Amino acid sequence: MNFAHAKHIRREFYKTVWFYLHVVWPILSLIIISIVLIGLIISYLEAWSPFDGIYFAFVTGLTIGYGDFAPKLAITRVLAILLGFNGILMTAIFASISIRAIEIAVRAAERDKH
Repeated sequence: MNFAHAKHIRREFYKTVWFYLHVVWPILSLIIISIVLIGLIISYLEAWSPFDGIYFAFVTGLTIGYGDFAPKLAITRVLAILLGFNGILMTAIFASISIRAIEIAVRAAERDKH
């Protein structure tokens, strides 16, 4: 595979990712907004700063879990579980977009070969 061909495949991949991100943007934006709002609620209930709550929400939602913040109240623990589900959903959306973009880029490469 030559450099120009690989560049064409990458361009097709990024073009497809961009297209599908526009398609699912309403869903992604709702997930991101809900993560931020749940983080703010947790920060209020746990008496953390708003930034710490949002940080905790994204670290939990993206399943990183550094452990520097841990909710103490039962309600905030339930909200942390909801954050985990939101994060899994967000990750799944990005993964499915990437897989679809790879499929389209590979088909375009095969079509250009023949």
